[in-house]
Amino acid sequence: MPHNILVADDDPHIREIICFALEKAGMKTVSVSDGAAALHAIERRAPDLVVLDIGMPEMDGLEVCRRLRQHSDVPVLFLSARDEEIDRVLGLEMGGDDYVTKPFSPRELVARVNVILRRARQAPAESDERQFSHGGLVLVPASHSASFKGKPLALTSIEFAILRGFLARPAHVLAREAVMANAYAANIHVADRTVDSHIRNIRAKLAAAGCADAIETVHGVGFRLGRCGA
Repeated sequence: MPHNILVADDDPHIREIICFALEKAGMKTVSVSDGAAALHAIERRAPDLVVLDIGMPEMDGLEVCRRLRQHSDVPVLFLSARDEEIDRVLGLEMGGDDYVTKPFSPRELVARVNVILRRARQAPAESDERQFSHGGLVLVPASHSASFKGKPLALTSIEFAILRGFLARPAHVLAREAVMANAYAANIHVADRTVDSHIRNIRAKLAAAGCADAIETVHGVGFRLGRCGA
C-alpha cells in the first residue's frame, strides 16, 4: 500500500512541488495551507508522515507539532525558509524527525521522507526479542521502545536509530559520519549542526529521565556512549 503523506505549507507552489515529487515516488498526498487545517486533516485520517512548514501564518509548524505530540507520534519532517540553528533545535525538540531548509532539492526531500518511513517501519518488522542495554538504558527494537531505569523515553525514529547505533558499539567513539550513517541513507548529506541537534535532543530527553551522562563528546573525534547511570 502506498504511504499517505500530509503536506502543510502556505505556499501553493511549494505544496505542488512536494506533492508532485512524492506522488512520482509512489506515495499519496493530501495538502493543506495552514496549521489548523493540518490538525483537522490528521484528525480525519492519520497520515504516515507529515511534511510541515515552520513559517505558516497564524499557527506555525512548531505549534502544530507541539499539539500533535500530545496525542500522536506520527513522523514529522519540518521545512523552513531559514537555515538557523534555533529553528532546527526547536523543531527537533518539539518532536520532529528531520529538518529541510528551503530552497530544497525535491529528490533529497523524497529521500529523507523514505528514510523516516523506513525507520518507522522497522519496529514491527523485527522478528526477535533482542534488546540493547547499557547501564540503566534499555532499547527494544521489536517494540521500538526505550527507557532509562524503567522510565519511558519518547524518541523519534531518527533518535532511536542513532541511540541504537551507540548501544550496538558501546565502547566505540563514533565520528559524526558514523553517527548519522545509523539513521540516514549513505547518499544523504547531513550538516554538522543537524547531527549536533539530534545529539543534544537525545541528551535532553535522557537528562529529563535522570541520566546526565548519556552521550559524551570526544573533541576532534566524535561521540561515545556515557556510563548511563552504570
